Amino acid sequence: MTEAIKNRYDFVFLFDVKDGNPNGDPDQLNLPRADAEDQHGLVTDVCIKRKVRNYVMLEKELKPPFDIFIRQEQILNKIIDAASGENIQQRQTSLCKQYFDIRTFGAVLSTGDKGAGTVRGPVQLTFARSEDRIYQAEHSITRCAVTTEEDAKKQESREYASTFGRKSTVPYALYRMHGFVSAVDAKKTGFNEDDLILLWKALINAFEHDRAAARGEMNPRKLVIFNHNHHLGRDLSGRLFNRVKVAKKADLPRRIEDYKITVDRNELPAGLEIQVWPEDKIL
Repeated sequence: MTEAIKNRYDFVFLFDVKDGNPNGDPDQLNLPRADAEDQHGLVTDVCIKRKVRNYVMLEKELKPPFDIFIRQEQILNKIIDAASGENIQQRQTSLCKQYFDIRTFGAVLSTGDKGAGTVRGPVQLTFARSEDRIYQAEHSITRCAVTTEEDAKKQESREYASTFGRKSTVPYALYRMHGFVSAVDAKKTGFNEDDLILLWKALINAFEHDRAAARGEMNPRKLVIFNHNHHLGRDLSGRLFNRVKVAKKADLPRRIEDYKITVDRNELPAGLEIQVWPEDKIL
């Protein structure tokens, strides 16, 4: 593996949804997540990390050093206890070398009999928040088939035997997420340039291989990367994020063309570079 990255990165990721549920809330009957105070839509960091993990699984086929630690049917304590090394630091190093998601996002590794402490990942994500308030649309759906003989008998008297269900969607919303890549933490986990390129690729392709009837159309729209030529950075992330502006061109946006996205590249601090996908080649 190559050595860990030496530069700090900050990034803005914009994606949208049309007639779908990008991230249902199980505490609210699986309605699209929303801020209770202002009704802006939310997509959790955990949701996006899951999509990144799923893409890496597809591309790298769970082969080290790109295996995935957090995945379905994985028994985590067995993996932690089987990690090579006589102390916590050695076991952490062993697990970071094998698993992309531990190297990237970190993990709690203290649950096994031996335990390997906690790893803080160099890549941290915020919740994604919609640019405007969302409408949580609910739709009634029907099913002509039944699942049990008892249900079939109950519906024998009906002209059309059917059962009813509910489906929740957002008609349209543009979401914005911020991300941070720490060179200091990357040195601890071994997160390297190959991992970084794979992260960008996974974000851009996060929805392409995650299609589902409930999610409607989801597409990446803009990835803005701020590359500092220093491990501690050349400017505050908040000031950099303010360089990415989103303005409405319609009172009720229903497509990406109803927004204007601009990136201010002027008067950048020394040692700072901006890359914008899809305009710039980043892969």
